[in-house]
Amino acid sequence: MKVQEGIVFTAKHGEWTVAEKLKDMEGKGIARFLGRVANTVNHRIPMYLNDVMNVEGITALAREFDDLKLADAVITLKSTGTARKLGALVHEEDRKLRKLLVDVAKALLVREVLSKKVSVEYPGGVIKDVKTELPYREDHINFVAFHVKTAATPWRVVKRLIIDDKTPMADVARLLASINESITLKLPVYAGIDVEGITDYLGGPKKVKKAGIRDVVEAFQRFPADDYAPEGLAEHARVYALRKALEKIGLPLDVPAKSLEKYLEKK
Repeated sequence: MKVQEGIVFTAKHGEWTVAEKLKDMEGKGIARFLGRVANTVNHRIPMYLNDVMNVEGITALAREFDDLKLADAVITLKSTGTARKLGALVHEEDRKLRKLLVDVAKALLVREVLSKKVSVEYPGGVIKDVKTELPYREDHINFVAFHVKTAATPWRVVKRLIIDDKTPMADVARLLASINESITLKLPVYAGIDVEGITDYLGGPKKVKKAGIRDVVEAFQRFPADDYAPEGLAEHARVYALRKALEKIGLPLDVPAKSLEKYLEKK
């Protein structure tokens, strides 16, 4: 069967049914669509983690950061005290497996805390409707991107999970996180974001120690996004810069799919 050029995201599980397809494979349009898919999956990930951690507890912990300024919040997120609190919110006794879940819980907390202080989402909102045919009757998550003919670098990706009664809900979260990771790698390319320039602006790829966290945060707050992306995509560049700033500090903005994969393999 010949695969058509395009990008499609469909999901059907419980009350959640969405489906949308992008056929016009033009750079800016691709970037905007990928941003909406990323927003969508990141909204849903926490709902599939309740079996392995106290998601409500993480949300409650995030409220403790409400009165902190951005730099102080980031410093506190990085602290050992916060790590201990997260450790108490995961449902796992095994030390190695608990560490994997804490990595996931930390990403949830970082995104929840920062979402009240800066934009952690791309413009365009989330996918809410069914605008293309669902490829399966069964409950599923499905993300397919096929861009070869006009792509500078051919892109082929299929991420799919059929959900049944035996599917661990954390596995659904894993797939959603994996979709987000694929988008994180490709969106800057399609958006024409100056990734090297942003890295240089933030002071290079080297991670900073505690004493340097405030400087990185303040640099991000001054970030001139319009200088690092084409017209109309500055906010996409700002989200990318936030992610790179957090990487320098050693904090995740995104749930690590690999941590959930390792947890599920060893559990």
